[in-house]
Amino acid sequence: MTGPVVTGVGLAVPGLRSVRDLLTARPPADGFDPSTALRGREMRHKDRASRLALYAAEQALGDAGLLDEKGQLRGTADTTTAVVVSSNLGSLQTVCDFTDTIARDTVTGLSPLGLPQTSSNVVAGWIAIRYGLRGPNLTVCNGATSGLDALHWARMLIDAGRCGRAVVAGVEPATEHADKLLGRPVPDVACAVVLEAAAEVSVRPAGGGYARLSAYTRGAELTPTVAAVESRSPAPVGLRLTGGPAHMPATPTGRSLDLTARLGDCSGALGVLQAAVAAVHIRVYGTTAVLASTGGADADDAAAALLLTGGDIE
Repeated sequence: MTGPVVTGVGLAVPGLRSVRDLLTARPPADGFDPSTALRGREMRHKDRASRLALYAAEQALGDAGLLDEKGQLRGTADTTTAVVVSSNLGSLQTVCDFTDTIARDTVTGLSPLGLPQTSSNVVAGWIAIRYGLRGPNLTVCNGATSGLDALHWARMLIDAGRCGRAVVAGVEPATEHADKLLGRPVPDVACAVVLEAAAEVSVRPAGGGYARLSAYTRGAELTPTVAAVESRSPAPVGLRLTGGPAHMPATPTGRSLDLTARLGDCSGALGVLQAAVAAVHIRVYGTTAVLASTGGADADDAAAALLLTGGDIE
């Protein structure tokens, strides 16, 4: 079965301008600044996770050639585009703030404008509302493997014919309560990718794409999970994307990249970040296969691995 194609990528990480910046050691001079970029009409009355994800989604949809000059989705209301979000801590701040308000002032102190932000699916909802996306809409909150799991579920929706395209976003906001929960600073990070069925890409004027989603496996332990995915690779893996304390060994050429070493604990956003970096690496460097893995540490309940391949995108 031919996997869906990554046709657009977007990033919202302080100090960085695009996904390609994650493949270089030198940050750009004009990188993303949340204090200025997360403002404007479309950002009003939204929680921080939603604003970060909306920024990344706009970059990804624009990169895929799906937005017009006014930043609107091309064509009429869209019933064929799904939104799948991965976030483990996205609504934590709002839920805690509401709980504190109820304890202090009872329910009479709550503002109805903030109530939607307490939903764990609020980020996916705002992305769909912003662009009129009426396809399947869901959030994956699944620990360390969440980002790769979200990409897998987006692929399943496409393969099952539920949609022809999916916006997959991974986001974790830097908030006071997230820091308290984990006992360490949590970085602002959001990344989005646009996945499209191969048939959808072939009829688009822009055509093309970055890479295909290929094999995916989720298992109890990292090593056998990675081995199962790698055994299905059509060519030697040219780059391994790892995360956290459970590292995969480098490839024979020594190409291995741990995004958490640079960005910190990205939690539910990590898998989506890895997929975006893998797609860009395939396009820029001509890598045939890139393998991403998450989870597998002692504190994790599972591990996941995803293979992205290039060389056959038309």
